[in-house]
Amino acid sequence: MSEQVAAPLRHAIAVRGRRIVDSPAFTGTVFCLIVTNAALLGIETYSGVVQQWHGALKATEYAFLCAFTVEILLRCAAHADRPGDFFRDPWNMFDVLVVALAFLPFARENATVLRLLRLARVLRAARFLPQLRIVIVAVGKSLPGTLSFLLIGTLLLYVYAMVGWVFFADDNPEHFGSLGRAALSLFLLITLDGLGDAVREGLEISRWTIVYFASFVLLGSFLLVNLLIGVVINSLEEARELEMTREREENAAASGTAAIPDATAIPGPATDSEAATASGAATMSRVVGPTTEVVDAVEATEALRAQIAVLRRALDGIEANLARPGHRCGCRGVEEGELVGVAESGPWGGRRPRP
Repeated sequence: MSEQVAAPLRHAIAVRGRRIVDSPAFTGTVFCLIVTNAALLGIETYSGVVQQWHGALKATEYAFLCAFTVEILLRCAAHADRPGDFFRDPWNMFDVLVVALAFLPFARENATVLRLLRLARVLRAARFLPQLRIVIVAVGKSLPGTLSFLLIGTLLLYVYAMVGWVFFADDNPEHFGSLGRAALSLFLLITLDGLGDAVREGLEISRWTIVYFASFVLLGSFLLVNLLIGVVINSLEEARELEMTREREENAAASGTAAIPDATAIPGPATDSEAATASGAATMSRVVGPTTEVVDAVEATEALRAQIAVLRRALDGIEANLARPGHRCGCRGVEEGELVGVAESGPWGGRRPRP
């Protein structure tokens, strides 16, 4: 009995909570609070402002914390009928973690941790910006591919650094005197920074150094960078598909919730006449749908027959006028009696005019 009372209550709370959370006013208000909190965090970097407005800034920080707490509670209320969906959303877990940690004693006593938590609130703006959310998800999706990219890049740097140390350590110890210096110099060459100076110094040692630098720049600056771009683009596509799937699931859940009837609005048992009427309507809806094209074709045929009948009566009238004695044609050069009318049998059995 208690479950029968609690289920409609949870459903009613969830419906009201979703009506508030999904409203544009709620979304805009929370986004403005996040932006204002970020601006306030930047203002606190000026020591003069902090000393003059310390009390007001502290009270504003508590107000922001209370506002964000109310936001989380409203989001929890919107999932009262399906609380598991709330905790399966990573953005909800991130919001709860950022807001809840601010109430813990170690965070309140440590100014650095508190500032980092307040800074993390700025990232919550991604919830209200779908494109930014897609980019953040894509960054997380690209981490496995980025690790592979780092392994390939490290292997390339190691091989070329060892080759550079072998050939250029004596002539250019500043850049290739050790494995670390050679790797650092080559890493800077990936960004094409100082490539002209490196090639010029290499040509003073040997003309074959151009092959060394050209092959490294080709592999490092073009091949590896394009590989990284491909990994990021693939991750963006996956993140976009996940976002579209998430939106479809939310829309399906919302439509499914809207289709659930209210417990107070459940109709009683239908009478025999009402059941027969509903059955007849359902039968007609099943019959009329497939025969719509046939009905249209019959109507078009009847309209065509009506037009033919009108034309036939018009032709009969013209022939009757021509067949009257003493009829004079309106054409020039045609005298009375030169035109012979058709037979009285009508347009379909008429004679040819005499020459």
